[in-house]
Amino acid sequence: MVRQPAVAGQFYTDEPKRLRGDLQRMVPADGVKRRVMGIVSPHAGYVYSGRVAGAVYGAIAVPGTVIILGPNHHGFGVPAAIYPEGEWIMPLGSVPIDKRLAALVQQHVPFVEADTSAHRFEHSLEVQVPFLQHCRPDVKIVPLCLGFGDYERCRLLGEGVAKAIGEIGEDVLIVASSDMTHYESADVARAKDDLAIAEVLALHPEELLRICRQNGITMCGVVPTAVMLVAAKALGATSAELMRYATSGDVTGDNSQVVAYAAIAVY
Repeated sequence: MVRQPAVAGQFYTDEPKRLRGDLQRMVPADGVKRRVMGIVSPHAGYVYSGRVAGAVYGAIAVPGTVIILGPNHHGFGVPAAIYPEGEWIMPLGSVPIDKRLAALVQQHVPFVEADTSAHRFEHSLEVQVPFLQHCRPDVKIVPLCLGFGDYERCRLLGEGVAKAIGEIGEDVLIVASSDMTHYESADVARAKDDLAIAEVLALHPEELLRICRQNGITMCGVVPTAVMLVAAKALGATSAELMRYATSGDVTGDNSQVVAYAAIAVY
């Protein structure tokens, strides 16, 4: 199975030389790279959220295999769709699917189904891949597109992901792809997002879901983030750090209606 890029030339440039230059500018190259279990990284167009994503990617050591969890924006496919094998074609070259780890996730989480249709147009997973390629050119991925909303399935999936990683016996990074508040003023967005970020930093996945629903926080990747937190905690994570926060208003100058972005490392 081969997936062609859906948003190259839209969310990020499809010109390899220009894309490499963009990534070099967005991802800090200096400093010690920390081993982490999971991250939250935004998935908007690179002009808006690229430097936020780059702040976390530049601070971490990217291992050979990465599980990418993203929300299903389009509603196609099954509620927990894994891309089970093959490769994703990207402007910087093809990226193989880690077939063994994908199979282990399915083995440990029966409601995860092999389904490529959910991935065909989804941008939330794709926009993470050039960052991963930049940091680790030989990276393999396991993409999961999630369209459910209840905590019980978050818990089961997170625990299953942790078990699958444990069986692999190697470092695996879990990327939760998420933007934060959508289409509110920058001040309102920051106030709301502070509530959600506090729960991520406290490693409280169930409270994160509750706080977002209770306060109308439009964090589109709240489920991927909750799943990542469950898995990271099961793998021994005890801390988290906010690496950067910004809004589209920082780029456009219009703070009346923004989309907000956060980059968080969990270790």
